[in-house]
Amino acid sequence: MLATATVIEILLPFYLPHPLLLGVIAITAFGLMGLKLPTRKLKVKISYTTFEFGLILLPAVLNYLSTRSVFLMSLVLVMRSCLIFKGLGQWIVLTLAFLIYGILQLSRPIIPERLKAAIWDWRLSTVLLFSLTLLFALLLINALLAERYSREQLEIVHQELETTHEQLRQYALRIEDQATLQERNRIAREIHDGLGHTLAAQTIQINNALVFWQSNQDKALTFLKQAKQLGSEALVEIRRSVSVLRSNPLQGQFLESAIEKLLNDFQYTAGIKLSSNIYLPLLLPTEVNTTLYRIMQESLTNIYKHAKATEVIVTMRQEEGIVHLCIEDNGKGFNPTQNTTGFGLQGMRERATVLGGKFALHSQEGTGCRIWVSFPLPSGLVMEGVMEKYTGESH
Repeated sequence: MLATATVIEILLPFYLPHPLLLGVIAITAFGLMGLKLPTRKLKVKISYTTFEFGLILLPAVLNYLSTRSVFLMSLVLVMRSCLIFKGLGQWIVLTLAFLIYGILQLSRPIIPERLKAAIWDWRLSTVLLFSLTLLFALLLINALLAERYSREQLEIVHQELETTHEQLRQYALRIEDQATLQERNRIAREIHDGLGHTLAAQTIQINNALVFWQSNQDKALTFLKQAKQLGSEALVEIRRSVSVLRSNPLQGQFLESAIEKLLNDFQYTAGIKLSSNIYLPLLLPTEVNTTLYRIMQESLTNIYKHAKATEVIVTMRQEEGIVHLCIEDNGKGFNPTQNTTGFGLQGMRERATVLGGKFALHSQEGTGCRIWVSFPLPSGLVMEGVMEKYTGESH
């Protein structure tokens, strides 16, 4: 717009080069002021805007600028005010620009007199057009600034979300590493205390059988049978440890199928009466499936090794966007506040917490134990899970 004002001044008829040069200098100075706008101190902003008005008003009063150049420069001044002032300051600048242009436009003499009515009508139309243009420019620039501010805020929020996401990812990796380390320590301790003890006892029985093989074969055979039984127990312990070490224990199975196999193996191995009630109408996320399987696996292992139970009840249901898992036994129970052995309960609690679930345990000596876990399902999983499940079953 300032370049257009310069061209207008050059192309307008003039009588002396001196007024033309001063008008171009005023427009150039006005343009250079736009390279750096004040944004902090109010006094500097007022002084800056006052000087801008001076560069418009003084050349115009001295007839160094045409009204068309004043029109364009005033429009630029109002646009700049949107970047300098807030709401009230912008309206003050717009009002002053309108008054200056209106006074300059309406105060010029009309020659010849016979065209006075037509020229007045043209001037009033121009002033009205100018006022509407200023108002439109003010609203447009503010809308653009608001949109730019919103975009910048969205970019900031997006960057913050990316940073938070990266922090959460790093935290999840640390939790995973910590859980893996604890799992390895637990398995190492169990192999040492369980499998190591069993193999040591088996070695003793075999040595006893060798000692009595010549003198008392019946007694040696008894020792061999005991060694065989210990070997079977060691094999079961190894298979269980290998199962725990798997990164994906489900191996592509549905959670119901994997749990059913786990319960059947437990009932066959432990010889404990087991009843189950499992209802999962949806395909759950992989991490939830794995966590539920691991918690049930650890719970059954603890019951087999420590509870001395004769009956176990397993309930797993999905209701209203939440998966519930409950494992109860009628074993000897224990005092949870005094249970400091191993990582089993701690591992189950950490697995549930990482996925935003809840873990609760209730037990007393002589009354068995009850473990309760719940996980919230992601929103929108209901219909998607049902469709995916039916699609998978059809295939």
